[in-house]
Amino acid sequence: MKIQRIGLLASVALVGSLALTACGSDDNTGSDGSSSSSSASAGASDCPEGGGTLNAEGSSAQKNAIEEAIASFQDACEGTTINYNPTGSGAGIKQFIAGQVDFAGSDSALKTTEKDGKIEADDAAAYCGSPAWNLPMVTGPIAVAYNIKGVDKLVLTPAVAADIFNGKVTTWNDKAIAALNSGVTLPSEPIKVFFRSDESGTTENFTKYLKAAAPDKWTAEPGKAWTGRGEGKQKSDGVAGAVKTTEGGITYAEWSYAKDNQLGIAQIDNGGGAVELTAESVGKAVLAAKADGEGNDLRLKLDYATKEAGAYPILLVTYEIVCSKGKDAKKAALTKAFLTHFASAETQKGLEDIGYAPLPTEIQTKVEAAIKALS
Repeated sequence: MKIQRIGLLASVALVGSLALTACGSDDNTGSDGSSSSSSASAGASDCPEGGGTLNAEGSSAQKNAIEEAIASFQDACEGTTINYNPTGSGAGIKQFIAGQVDFAGSDSALKTTEKDGKIEADDAAAYCGSPAWNLPMVTGPIAVAYNIKGVDKLVLTPAVAADIFNGKVTTWNDKAIAALNSGVTLPSEPIKVFFRSDESGTTENFTKYLKAAAPDKWTAEPGKAWTGRGEGKQKSDGVAGAVKTTEGGITYAEWSYAKDNQLGIAQIDNGGGAVELTAESVGKAVLAAKADGEGNDLRLKLDYATKEAGAYPILLVTYEIVCSKGKDAKKAALTKAFLTHFASAETQKGLEDIGYAPLPTEIQTKVEAAIKALS
C-alpha cells in the first residue's frame, strides 16, 4: 500500500543524506517519469534469502512513515511481509517485552529509571538476552492543531498552551490568548481539548515540552499517560479526527495527521518569536538534538525549551526498538534488512513528502553503524 504524498516538505533543507544501503527497490524516477520513494541502488542480493515475516507494533505517529517503508521493501524483496500495528508507543513496548512482536516503534526511548517497580530497558534486555537498542528512525513534528472558524493564524506560548491543556484557559477569546493574537477575531466559544487516551509517546514528548518550556504552568511529570484535561481519543488519527469534526477543538498530534485533516496549526513562541511549523523550522530544532545513550543505543535528548529564533520546539523522534542480538537468526536477518531499507537515503527522502523529516547526518551515520552491528 503506497501512502498518498501530500507534498509537505518539497523544499526541505534540513540535513545531508544517509550513507546507508537500501534493501533493493525501484528507482526514484521510473521510465514514465513517475516518482517513487524506493531505491534502485540495491539489488535482490540485499534481500533476506527465503523471505519471511516480521510483526511489529507501537507508535501511531510513525504509521504513515513505516507503511511507506514497508510497501517499498515488500515490493523489492519478494516473499517478505512486515506487519505493523499502530497501537501506540506504550502498547508497542509492552508487547516487545512480552515477546509478542519482533520489534517495537516508540516515540520515547526505553526508560532506564524505575517506574511502577519496573525498568523498561532492563525488562527488554531480559527478554532479548542482550541489550535492547533504541534506533532513531523517524522525526515527526508535533502540531498543536485546532479548529476555529475564521482563524487562520494562531500564536501560542508554552505557558498559554499549558493553561489550555490543563483546563485553566477555557474560551478562545480569553485575554491570555487575545494578548498573543492582536488583530485576530477570536470567538467566545469553549475550548474543547482532545488528548490521547492510549499510552502514547506523542503524549510523553508533548508533556516533556510543556514541562521544559513552562514548568510553572505544567507541574505534572511527563509520561505516556495524559495528566491534563479534556476528552480522550484513541491514537493520532482519533484526536485529529475529533478536532476536525469539533468547532473549537484543539489537540496535539504528529504533523502529518494535522495536515491530512486540514486543521489549523498554531505558531509557537518559546521566547524567540512566533515560529511556524515548517521544514526549515523543524530542521533547526532537530539539529540541536544531543546523543543521550551509550554505544549503539542511540537515544536522543531534545531541547524543548530552546529560544533559538526560527526553531520549532515541539517534536518527537520515533525509535525502532530491537534486540541487539536476535533470538531467531532468520528474523534477525530480516529485521536488519528492513531497518537498513527504512534508514536508506531514498526511503528517508521519500518520507519528507508525507510530513516527516530525516535525522541529521551525524545521527544517521550512527544509525548505519548500529544496524550493521545487529546480529
